[in-house]
Amino acid sequence: MAAHSSSSKVTLKLLIDTKTRRVLFAEAGKEFVDFLFTLFSLPLGSVTKLLSTDNMVGCLGNLYKSIEDLSGAFIQPTQSKVAILNPKSLSCPAMNNTLLLPNHENNESAAKRKIYLCNSCYEHVTDNPQAICRHCNQAMSYEAKFIDAAPKNVAEIENREEDGGFVKGAVIYMVMDNLEVRPFSTISTITLLNEFGIGEVGSLQEKVVELGMAEVILFFHSLYMGFDA
Repeated sequence: MAAHSSSSKVTLKLLIDTKTRRVLFAEAGKEFVDFLFTLFSLPLGSVTKLLSTDNMVGCLGNLYKSIEDLSGAFIQPTQSKVAILNPKSLSCPAMNNTLLLPNHENNESAAKRKIYLCNSCYEHVTDNPQAICRHCNQAMSYEAKFIDAAPKNVAEIENREEDGGFVKGAVIYMVMDNLEVRPFSTISTITLLNEFGIGEVGSLQEKVVELGMAEVILFFHSLYMGFDA
């Protein structure tokens, strides 16, 4: 699996009706489908972080900037603006192998991950050294050692890479313009052509395109147009 970077790209094969200039669907591999499925696991703050403030849509951009500009004096002592603007997504191993999206949190080394607990009851853990233990009301400032669950051998690494993501590989998927996803098949293609009323296959054209970070940002911008009040 390729590493996460701004240069990561995935390839799509578009089926276009040249008469109506409409993309009927895209043939996509697991990398693109994994990317789409990952959208449901991303915190809103992670999405806005991918967009520059100027490209954020309407109220969403205003809200983000207001949090940035708000004085720390108004933030609860156990919270921080960094935690709000850089939220941590739910732990999901499938997200580790998703191309197109930078995965800064999962790329951090174990040495940079810090977990704290109180030095009294050890009932709870936190990533905020200023938090107060709910059990004994002591400061949770005692740093515990974080041990990363690394693969034990080469075979386990290969299995993790092969089973990564959300959907199975070696399968072609159809992605519609409304983001509906289904397994690709000849019958599905014929059915779809009938639904669009296409009787002449001569009007159809295939086009291969590559998607990278620039296209992802445009994609997010389109997704969140609904936030503009």
